[in-house]
Amino acid sequence: MAGEHTERFLERLPGHAVFSAAGSRDEAMAAFAIPKFPGSFDDALRTLDEHVDWAGHNLGSSRFFAYIPSGGLYESALADYLAAVSNRYAGVGAAAPGATRLEHAMLRWLAGVVGYPATAEGDLTSGGSMATLSAIVAAREARKIKCADVTSSVVYLTAQTHHTFRKALHVAGLSECEIREIPLDANLRMDCAVLEERLCEDRKDGLRPWLIAASAGTTDAGAVDPLDEIADIASEHDAWMHVDAAYGGAFALCGEGRRRLAGIERSDSLILDPHKGFFLPGGIGVVLVRDGQKLFDAYHARGTYMQDVAGDTERSPCDYSAELTRPFRALRFWLPFKVHGSRAFAAALEEKLLLARYFYEECSKIPGIEMGPNPDLSIATFRFCPENADADTASNALADAIRRDGRVFLTTTTIAGRFTIRMAILTYHTHVEDVDVALEVIKDCTAALRAAQDTE
Repeated sequence: MAGEHTERFLERLPGHAVFSAAGSRDEAMAAFAIPKFPGSFDDALRTLDEHVDWAGHNLGSSRFFAYIPSGGLYESALADYLAAVSNRYAGVGAAAPGATRLEHAMLRWLAGVVGYPATAEGDLTSGGSMATLSAIVAAREARKIKCADVTSSVVYLTAQTHHTFRKALHVAGLSECEIREIPLDANLRMDCAVLEERLCEDRKDGLRPWLIAASAGTTDAGAVDPLDEIADIASEHDAWMHVDAAYGGAFALCGEGRRRLAGIERSDSLILDPHKGFFLPGGIGVVLVRDGQKLFDAYHARGTYMQDVAGDTERSPCDYSAELTRPFRALRFWLPFKVHGSRAFAAALEEKLLLARYFYEECSKIPGIEMGPNPDLSIATFRFCPENADADTASNALADAIRRDGRVFLTTTTIAGRFTIRMAILTYHTHVEDVDVALEVIKDCTAALRAAQDTE
């Protein structure tokens, strides 16, 4: 029954609305209530179909261009099923040596993709937020930041740094660090000249430049900071260089993407989300540390009840993580690559870069549209700026019109105080015909809004 339910879902998915409003909350909560007596599996599946499967964002749609689109490769779903059925205890190598080795193999391969040396090690986490926290803890321990050192330790970031980075600093007990927000250049990238100035000033003032947070694909605009320049500055000042590559890191798999991420291999740590650029379902993140021993030193611990595995010569996933009990996440990452091969993923990622460039060029031809910076990766931003109208108000009206049209789903943000619309292209089955639909919707909606303005 579950297999039939899944097949029906997949058959309906391509033609389903990109966004569907949820039904009655009261009806849903009543349907979710736990019964005292057994019910049928069929009834449970009907509840999912009615109240879960179709409400909200259709992440499987090829016309979902909002936020950072997430994949949903079927092989990963099958891998989760296989992992749950086998129920391997993937936290400790002695309990599941095969699962541990598979995870190490995936992390070693991924380290090679981004250009890290053989010393690199990492961890598969539940997502980018936890990966960021792990990287910050590793940096804290590696640089021996104690409680007394926090207020004199300086962190450098930008307005485009993902908000979960500050959240992770707070959780790691580092919210009282000095925070320097480095301005952005015209392409929304970190201004390295100012970064250098700030570090020199802080050192003169007796402060300790500790951590530089660079971005390899910002959420708002997909911008990639000048990673090579930042690496030079970090090396000169003995600062830890961390790269948020949650969205952009996967592009290192293709030639053009790797060129755009030049310098990422020089960072001390990085994170990425396979549920973004590697098209996996949600629920997996990666932290990699160039010197893996530093991640091990930050997390390794053993209880006396684990003395039976004390002589295990292979390090375990729990040695690189706050987690002890954990699911067998590596299988959902490995199986799609084993089935399709890495070249298929590289080709898909190369296509997304080309589609973003295509969208940028074609959208710029639409009357009244003002494009943001040339896309570094697969996100393009734009505003609606008709004559004799406030651009923020007009852009907001355009975003509403696109949502009401319903053929595609885009979201908005605010960059440098300006209301901005985002086109994020990353779903693995998004192709040029889907981008053409988005362009058609934007043309139709802007024409309608201009006509309405003319009649006022």
